Amino acid sequence: MTVPRGPAPQAGPEPPADGPGTAPGSDPAELLGRLGGSWTWLLGSAVATLVPGIIVLAWPNGTLHVLAVLIGLYLLVTGGFRFVAVFGQEHGRRLPGLLLAVLYVLAGVLCLRNPLQTIAALSLIVGIVWLVTGMLTTYAALAAEALPHRGVVFCAGVLAAVAGIVVLALPAESAVALTRLLGLWLVLLGLVELAVALALRAALRRARTERRTSTPTAA
Repeated sequence: MTVPRGPAPQAGPEPPADGPGTAPGSDPAELLGRLGGSWTWLLGSAVATLVPGIIVLAWPNGTLHVLAVLIGLYLLVTGGFRFVAVFGQEHGRRLPGLLLAVLYVLAGVLCLRNPLQTIAALSLIVGIVWLVTGMLTTYAALAAEALPHRGVVFCAGVLAAVAGIVVLALPAESAVALTRLLGLWLVLLGLVELAVALALRAALRRARTERRTSTPTAA
């Protein structure tokens, strides 16, 4: 789950913070921050979670090799989305997001490095990733009072934690059972991320509307 930036969304162009002789927006960190804090980036993260979930649910008889490759690609892509989203957060809240991005990438590499691993190993990797993600997301929702749509983020964190606990406590005995379990949770998590992205878009539109109405018209 990609947590949006803490402060309320700002509408309109921000004043350039670059020094003389520097083109506005030329700082890579600033560009990544704008991208990671946008609702379209959150939407892309939701799609990256939904698509593998739909694929594994529609193809439950796939081999364990195919399942491991799909999960590995999902973890790598999600790790990339989370890394960029880190730059859209305040400096004091970037460390948990960065740790999650690294965790996702490492887990994805483990799945792709040995796709013929056992069902128990694949369940362990995914379960730990989701459990840690859920705990950190829930903590972020409780600790950041200025976080927009805290309720949705909190529900997403709880859902991810429950998904991790279920996968760890009830390991599937076959590739088909594991596929259906992981596919179901991926679809649920993707739908929650989609709700967060749409909520952020609505908040940005409200902010733009309020800014237009509060700006005095020139004589």
